[in-house]
Amino acid sequence: MSTAKPRELARSNKSGEMGEVIWNVEDQSGTVDQSEGAGKQASTLISLVSLASTREIDRLIGDLKQLRDRLKNDGDRIQGDIVEYASLSQSAVQLTKIVTDSMTQVKGMSDTPSVGTKVADPIIPGEQTPTD
Repeated sequence: MSTAKPRELARSNKSGEMGEVIWNVEDQSGTVDQSEGAGKQASTLISLVSLASTREIDRLIGDLKQLRDRLKNDGDRIQGDIVEYASLSQSAVQLTKIVTDSMTQVKGMSDTPSVGTKVADPIIPGEQTPTD
């Protein structure tokens, strides 16, 4: 059996983020079996690293779930905007057709004389026009 100074594992924990692992050597009296102490230290180190890793993975999973929800909401909103735009575009096309048809009818009516309208006498070159 050899004598060794036990090591104490200290770790800084910053809200679930993996902190720096710092080994501190502490003076204590007594003898410790080196393999038993190393086994306990390794076990403690693995537990701390696995705990920090698990917390980090859980945090990342939570972040990914939030991103998925945000993408779904944005996708739904954009899809609704596209449907609204298509409807508005279709209404604009129908309105344009109505205005075009109305303008064609108005132009056609103004080109043909109506029954109650007096048509001007044709002007023949060399003749004098009557003055009213």
